Amino acid sequence: MSGRIEDCFAAARKAGRKVLVPFITAGDPDPSWSVPVMHALVEAGADLIELGVPFSDPMADGTVIQLASERAIEKQVSLQGVLQMVAAFREQDKRTPVVLMGYMNPVEHYGRKRFPAAAKSAGVDGLLLVDCPPEERGDLGAAMSEAGLDGICLIAPTTTRDRVRNICSHASGFIYYVSLKGITGAGQLNSSGLAEPVRQIREFSDLPVAVGFGIKNAEMAVRVAGHADAVVIGSALVEALAEAGSEDQACSIATAFVAPVRQSLDNTA
Repeated sequence: MSGRIEDCFAAARKAGRKVLVPFITAGDPDPSWSVPVMHALVEAGADLIELGVPFSDPMADGTVIQLASERAIEKQVSLQGVLQMVAAFREQDKRTPVVLMGYMNPVEHYGRKRFPAAAKSAGVDGLLLVDCPPEERGDLGAAMSEAGLDGICLIAPTTTRDRVRNICSHASGFIYYVSLKGITGAGQLNSSGLAEPVRQIREFSDLPVAVGFGIKNAEMAVRVAGHADAVVIGSALVEALAEAGSEDQACSIATAFVAPVRQSLDNTA
């Protein structure tokens, strides 16, 4: 694990608390607001930030995040621009891990051999590339290892036992378990069904397990936290932020969304 991700989970484990991971789309609803919103999320209790790289054809994202990506792309937000946001965030925050979530096309365009070093230099800690299976990383994977970037891997409810074992052998940072079949923001989460798949992941890996997709509020986060080391909340937050009309309002929305989730997780712990 990279230093910040490892330190984040170690500190949470020592304190007996769960890691809270909010997802936002970089550049939405306004590129100039993204860094202040990231800081607001941390102040409200976020432990790690998952920053979505806008992409025109996302395969894992539901309507809410697709529209957020479209809005960001319309505002000319590029992968280089996302790295600049992370670098600006790092000017004040040297501690909070940042994981980029996205797709291979922008990385290929940037240069799969040179992107990891640029990402690490900007202050990124890990990459979650939905359409790049870990065994197909090739030269990208080598560049990620050389740069010290964690490769976050996804495991789904449909993943076979043998495939879970293989994915776990490639993963670093943490394992991201997709809690339901389908795209982000869709479906109804059944937290009682998390016990067995998370147990299986732990059979093959000592890495922390984060659970995401379908978690919309504090109550659901608490239920998921009973099985996982980290809880990821994305679409519901992105949808709330879309209503912001100013930077201050966006930061207030971020705070109002994350703070009660953090409080509920801590009260349960």
